[in-house]
This record gives sequence, structure tokens and C-alpha cells, in this order.
Amino acid sequence: MGIREFPGGAPRGKSIAAGMRRSPDVSPRRLSDISPQLRQLKYLVVDEAIKEDLKWSRSVEDLSSGPLGLTSIEERILRITGYYGYQPWAASYKREERPRDSPGPAEAQAPAGAEAGGRTSHPCWRCSRAQLKKMFWGVVVVLCVCSSWAGSTQLAKLTFRKFDAPFTLTWFATNWNVLFFPLYYVGHICKSTEKQSVKQRYRECCRFFGDNGLTLKVFFTKAAPFGVLWTLTNYLYLHAIKKVNTTDVSVLFCCNKAFVFLLSWIVLRDRFMGVRIVAAILAIAGIVMMTYADGFHSHSVIGIALVVGSASMSALYKVLFKLLLGSAKFGEAALFLSILGVFNILFITCIPVILYFTKVEYWSSFDDIPWGNLCGFSVLLLTFNIVLNFGIAVTYPTLMSVGIVFSVPVNAVVDHYTSKIVFNGVRVIAIIIIGLGFLLLLLPEEWDVWLIKLLTRLKVRKKEEPAEGGADLGSGAQSKARRARPSFAR
Repeated sequence: MGIREFPGGAPRGKSIAAGMRRSPDVSPRRLSDISPQLRQLKYLVVDEAIKEDLKWSRSVEDLSSGPLGLTSIEERILRITGYYGYQPWAASYKREERPRDSPGPAEAQAPAGAEAGGRTSHPCWRCSRAQLKKMFWGVVVVLCVCSSWAGSTQLAKLTFRKFDAPFTLTWFATNWNVLFFPLYYVGHICKSTEKQSVKQRYRECCRFFGDNGLTLKVFFTKAAPFGVLWTLTNYLYLHAIKKVNTTDVSVLFCCNKAFVFLLSWIVLRDRFMGVRIVAAILAIAGIVMMTYADGFHSHSVIGIALVVGSASMSALYKVLFKLLLGSAKFGEAALFLSILGVFNILFITCIPVILYFTKVEYWSSFDDIPWGNLCGFSVLLLTFNIVLNFGIAVTYPTLMSVGIVFSVPVNAVVDHYTSKIVFNGVRVIAIIIIGLGFLLLLLPEEWDVWLIKLLTRLKVRKKEEPAEGGADLGSGAQSKARRARPSFAR
């Protein structure tokens, strides 16, 4: 018994989907011509790509666009078998030949199909549950960064009214860094499924310093320089608070982002970006305008120079860390910051003692020391560093940096009611320029590509809207003409 041929020339022993890939020369005209295929439809296994093309094709959606929303079974089968000349299976073989651009993270995925009636649907902007969760935690982190940084700055200003010792306050607050690794280990015990002892976790984190771990040589070559930079950054910042108001100090410290870019471009050979050069220029212009706002008095000039020095030390700390140590995991970062606290206790303690006996930073008795303010400042600074270093685990790094910018208006409001600061035009413009430069530095490297794609999509969408309006008017006129046409059937 020979193999029976179908009208399209496909043998019966092969699958119907394989036979459909070739366009038949003679299309079936009656259901009786394809009755053998109909008996095999329920056993037909369709490829997933063909199934998606069938699902989103216009011919399939048009099946539900009839007068009553239904069409006859004969019309459905003839459409699928190629009577109307539609071959959705051919699209799956041409898909590899069409290059597709991968959308950026801020772009919406446009639906592949069309709406009933032939109208294309508009792109939908959707946020997954994970993204919403990250955004929620981002708001929490921004509030924590803003409140802790502004609170520590204001509390330091209040402390200096009773305790004029900025270096001693720096030393006291840096000693609290030893709590980083113990706090991290508590979080590790609560969250991690594989519990490790303190000794095991410590040894694993010490691999960050090399194969030999934390040796005496590594301590002095890779930890001690960063301990000095950490102390200088905080001391210059606190000393500047004595000279100028907290608003100027907080906004000028935002320039450290521009200094990080310039040093990374020179030392680390990072990618050159014109927008970041503009941001660095804005930061420098803001510094000059901030100095001019107070009339170039010696008191304010010294304070501004101290803040700029603090921002420079902070930028040097970040660039050298990336150059010498690279990137660190959470446990490694916690151990490194605890080591800085140990270095501060062992080698920096002698400096406050010397300053006390030389009466550079002198207090009459220990009872006069505002321990509440000192501990409060230390806790706020510790909270700020914890959130800034470990907040990336729950949200985006950009949102954490935005919290530092938001501390500027908070300090401005507090200074307006607690000090004699004058917000003249030059100062306001300087604050806006520095803030704008800081925000420009937060733009990702591919921001221009994403912007071009977004503008292109908006232009395409605007062009589609008039075309859809004309199609709607045309279909409405045709439907009215059909309703107005008289029927002569009896």
C-alpha cells in the first residue's frame, strides 16, 4: 500500500506542521478535501515559535472580530490550512534573519500583537515586584542617609559650642568603626543558611588582602594609609563646621563626586564622559561662587578650603581603594572598616593626648565633656557609613547618593532657624550649580543611548496616533455606509 499524498504534496506519514512549511500550489476549496488532516489535528504538536506566531498573528485575532464575535468552523480551518494565503509558520524561520535591538532598562516592552480591529496597542510601562521592592527600600535608604548625615553635621555644630575639640571628636567617632565586623557577623548569622563561626568567617574575609591574609606588612601597607585618609577626611570636615555654616559645608562636600571622577579618569583610566566633565566644571564654579557669597573674608575662605580638602581626601580614599584593593564584598568591607577602627585606637590615640597637654584642644574636666552629644554623633556617623556601604544589598547605588544631596536643603532649613545665615542670590545659585553637577555625575555611562532610544520611541508613538485616528474614522464611515445601504433581499 503506497503512501497517500495530500493536495499540497506532503506525505501523510509526516507531521502536518512540517507539511505546512511549504506554500501549497493548490489550496483546498472544500472540507472534504482536507478531511484526513482534520482527524490528525488533535494529535498535532506545534512548535512553540509557530504557536506564538499563531497566537499573535492578525488573522487569528480577526477570528473574534466578526459581527457576533464568532466565525464558522470552516473559515477557521481554511485560514489555518493556508486558504487565505497566510503562512504564520514562515515567520519563525525568518526571525533569525531580522536583528532585534535589546531594550534598555528604562524602556517598555511593546506587545507583539495587535488589538481587535487592526489597531496596534500602546507600550505598557510595567514594574516587577522586585523592582517595586527595591524602590521602596530605596526610599528608606535615602531617608536614612539624609537624616544621619544631616543629623551628624548639626550635632557636631552643637557639640562645638561646649566642646571645642574637632580632632578628639574625630578620634572618638572613628573608634566606633570596630563594630562593623561584629554587626556584619550578627547579620550573617540571622540571614545566611550556612552558619560559620567567627574564626571561619574572619579567615574567609581575610582573603581579600591576599593569599597570606592579614599580615603585619599588609596592615601597614594596605590598611594604615586608608586609616590616615579616613581621619583627615573627617577632621577637615568637622574643623570646617567651626568656620562656616553647615549648609555651605554639606553642599561643598558634594564636590567629592567630581573629584572622584577626575582622579579616576587620570589614575584609573576610566571612560571619558563629556557630561561628567561639565559636572566637574559646575562643581568648581560652585566653589568659587560660594567663596564670593561671603565676600572673600579670611574666616569663610579658610572654612571653604577645609571642606574642599575634606572632599579631596574622600575622593583620594575611594580611588586608591579601587586601585590597590579593588572591589570588596560585604564581609570584606566590614572587616576592612573594623581594621581602620583598630588602627585608630592603636596609632592615632596619641594625637588627642598631645593636643590636650599642649592645650590646643583643652577641656577643664571630663565632667564638662558632653558625652551625650559625642555618642550621638558617633552613632549617627556609624549609621551613615553602614547604610552607605551595605545599602546596595537592598536598593540601587544611585538612590543612596541622592540622600547626600537631600541633606543640603535639610541643613539649610535648620540653619535658617538656628543661625544668622543669609541666603543671597550668589549662595543660592552656587548651591543649585553644585547640586546639579552632583546629579549629572550620577548618570550611567549609557545614558545617551537610552535617551536616544526613548526619544525614538516617543516619535514613533506620535506618528502612529494620527494614523490610528484616520483608520478609526475610515472604519466608522464604512460601517455607517453598510448600515445605510438598502437590502433588496426578500
